[in-house]
Amino acid sequence: MVRVGFSGDEAIAYAVKQCDVDVVAAYPITPQTIIVEKFSEYVYNGEVQTEFVCVESEHSAMSACIGASLTGARVFTATASQGLALMHEMLYIASSLRCPIIMGVVNRALSAPINIHGDHSDMMGSRDCGWIQIYAENVQEAYDWVIIAFKLSENTDVLLPSSINIDGFILSHSIEGINVLGDGDVKSFLPLRTVKYRIDPDNPITIGALALPDYYYEFKVQQEDALRKVPSVLEGVVAEYEELSGRKYGMIHAYNVEDAEIALICLGSTAGTARAIARRLNEEGKRIAVIKPWVYRPFPEKEISEAIKDVKAIAVLDRACSFGAPFSALASDIITTQFKYGMNIPTINCVYGLGGRDITPLEIKGIYEELEKIAKTGKVEEHVKFVGVRE
Repeated sequence: MVRVGFSGDEAIAYAVKQCDVDVVAAYPITPQTIIVEKFSEYVYNGEVQTEFVCVESEHSAMSACIGASLTGARVFTATASQGLALMHEMLYIASSLRCPIIMGVVNRALSAPINIHGDHSDMMGSRDCGWIQIYAENVQEAYDWVIIAFKLSENTDVLLPSSINIDGFILSHSIEGINVLGDGDVKSFLPLRTVKYRIDPDNPITIGALALPDYYYEFKVQQEDALRKVPSVLEGVVAEYEELSGRKYGMIHAYNVEDAEIALICLGSTAGTARAIARRLNEEGKRIAVIKPWVYRPFPEKEISEAIKDVKAIAVLDRACSFGAPFSALASDIITTQFKYGMNIPTINCVYGLGGRDITPLEIKGIYEELEKIAKTGKVEEHVKFVGVRE
């Protein structure tokens, strides 16, 4: 391996370069643009043999990706915010047609008002589109998960698209030192894609035909079955990747759950800050766990239920707001998981960081202090809190 300095966008582009991708179709949007801009340099320099398709919109980008994937090509795209929203129709078609497309999503707030900074509103708006959804905490994870996702998505038991989510500007534009694999190592881990069914003029088949009530329902159940297979397939893929890279991944990352009395659960880059504060407080005798789902869809219910089973209070941090709902997306999933597994742990939902607003170490410390009170009393006074809102 080689140590290099990459921003999150550059790391994703470099991983895609190493994955021997056949087609990239994309449209620029801040803060994603650097991914496809950097990859276009690889194409121009002759470092890859990829067909780079410049399209007129993100809807067209995903449409082109679907067509390419159905021919048997390995395909990548990237987007953010309003671009992802414009793709929304085609996201469902990509998963329904079982296209193992990989998409880098640089999470950014949705308009209006116009905001180019990071929150999770864009992907949470499409959380039920049938895609595998992965959230990276740092640049190293962004690089690694692209490579892992191609192998996972192209597995014949899965055949579903995946999104690799990184926080806009916090990761996309921040340079970190990361360890990258050699090109040969990536090729040995990720051989050329093999397909059983493809669009071929010499052997025509019907794809995406009309399915009325007699058939449609069964297609949806097949998609659900494929998502349910992801955890077991991922287990084998990440074990192989660990042998290659020395880095261990899975459905979730759980810090200090064996000894914890309270737990904080969050996605993406915030997990690093939450762990740093928890580590400092644990040195003072506190008992705090931090749980970070790497994979958000399919939801890691078994792993999370095991991680939280002994804690007395939970805070779930959502960097998106589900307007009008009792809780936002991640908190709703955590509470539903508790119900399914016979738990009733006092839980608060902290909505934070909308439009890229920072959550400070002091604010996270305050959440831990509130959890300690809840753990002692078993009572929650305010189930949903908007952290960091100006008075």
